[in-house]
Amino acid sequence: MNRFLAFLALAVSMLFAAPAHADPADIAAASRSVVRVVLAATDGDKVAFVGHGSGFAVAPDKIVTNAHVVEIARQERSVVIGIVPSQGGTSYGGKVIAYSPGNDLALIQLQDGGRLPPMTVFSGPVADGANVVAVGYPGSVDRAQGLNLDDLVNPMSPVKTRGSVSGGRSTKQFDTILHTAPIASGNSGGPLIDNCGRILGANSFGSLSDGNDAEFGFAVSSREILSFLRKAGVKVGMTATPCRSAADISLQEQRREAAARAKIEAARKAELAKRQQAEAKLRTTISQDIITERENRMAIAALMLVLSLVAVGGVGYLMIQDKRTPAIGTAGGAALLLVGAIIVFLSRPAFNEIDDRVAAALKEQLPSENGNNGGTVVATTGKYQCRLNTERSRITVSQADTLDIDWTEGGCVNGRTQYGRDGEKWSRIFVPNEEQTVTISSFDPASAEFTTERYLLGLAAMNKAREIRKQYGNRACTSDEQALSEIAEMVKAIRTELPMQTNERLVYECEKSLQ
Repeated sequence: MNRFLAFLALAVSMLFAAPAHADPADIAAASRSVVRVVLAATDGDKVAFVGHGSGFAVAPDKIVTNAHVVEIARQERSVVIGIVPSQGGTSYGGKVIAYSPGNDLALIQLQDGGRLPPMTVFSGPVADGANVVAVGYPGSVDRAQGLNLDDLVNPMSPVKTRGSVSGGRSTKQFDTILHTAPIASGNSGGPLIDNCGRILGANSFGSLSDGNDAEFGFAVSSREILSFLRKAGVKVGMTATPCRSAADISLQEQRREAAARAKIEAARKAELAKRQQAEAKLRTTISQDIITERENRMAIAALMLVLSLVAVGGVGYLMIQDKRTPAIGTAGGAALLLVGAIIVFLSRPAFNEIDDRVAAALKEQLPSENGNNGGTVVATTGKYQCRLNTERSRITVSQADTLDIDWTEGGCVNGRTQYGRDGEKWSRIFVPNEEQTVTISSFDPASAEFTTERYLLGLAAMNKAREIRKQYGNRACTSDEQALSEIAEMVKAIRTELPMQTNERLVYECEKSLQ
């Protein structure tokens, strides 16, 4: 008969693990926010280890864990809470500010000015069989490594174990997610996350079967976590967008670009066929016109030549009649007719004029191939309304469906931020001092698309990006070529230090605002 050992995470073993397809960059990003929650009893200068659990940041200075992890600290005044991050070199004190044993949740306020990158909660439905990852600090691993108290209060990476959702379960008190990701004592309060690193639940307890470890763990559902945080007055990042792998998005974009190129090529071929058809028709018409014009001019020249010869005969007749004055006049007319005949004959159109006339006619009738650029409309200076294309985006931490930008052709955005040339696009990189996120924003005038790429970095990588950022001035909008070159160099320099995969990529399709 199965027994649930509530409020204690126990070791579980996976006999048949379902394959997981989590993106490593997203799991690494989520791990930044996972902490070890250490409880120690103090007696003067003496400190005794009481126990530990796991937790995760939902705000820069607030940690969620299980209520049973910190229960003893509420009962015994000598027991203090320590929060040990997964990175860096500093640990912090903690104080329980919200406590809900009914659904095994507690909220800890970081002390000593501690700040951590917060996680995002997935608020949508969790499908049976979905891949999940449990992140935390199982005590069995600590014991296997022979760690002592000094080791436990030093930052170290949490343990990640993979499994799948076996269904939703409601205990008598609260909603839980049943899953197969291995957890053990010490995982309590750590997050259960999806393939994009979003919170699905907080691991709470495991199951026992006739005294033997079983294959299942239970996590307090995100629904319970959101309700708990709402009552505690904590605003948390959340999204209901289903997780999509970076590989799927990349493959889709490659197919979209291939389809776009094929469409442009088809349009080019259709335009070429249209031009060739029009050219053939024009060539036939113009050839006939030139032949007719040549024949008409040659006929006129022949007529003028005949008339000139008749006039010459008249001159001879007048000379015989000794009418010199009329003869001179007639001779002049004959000369004019002869010269005119020669001019008309020589001015007849040549056959090599066909190509020139066809080209001129085509230019009037059909647009230039270079002029229409495959139908692309290049964005010009003005205000744009941009809408998120969810089918082309990978959304992990954001929920902004629309974006308004004021674009200037020289790369100035919203009248204050100067972007630099980045191939066909204009880009700017943002490296904040208070967050562990690097953001690259880009605008492509050729497609009127605004993209936002976010990298959720570890502390070491973030500090390196900040060091590079310090080498460049904070440039406002400018037309100075040196300044534009520095912005472009900054984007390239920091980009070389970023992972191959972004954690989030948002694609906004923009249209010029009517206002």
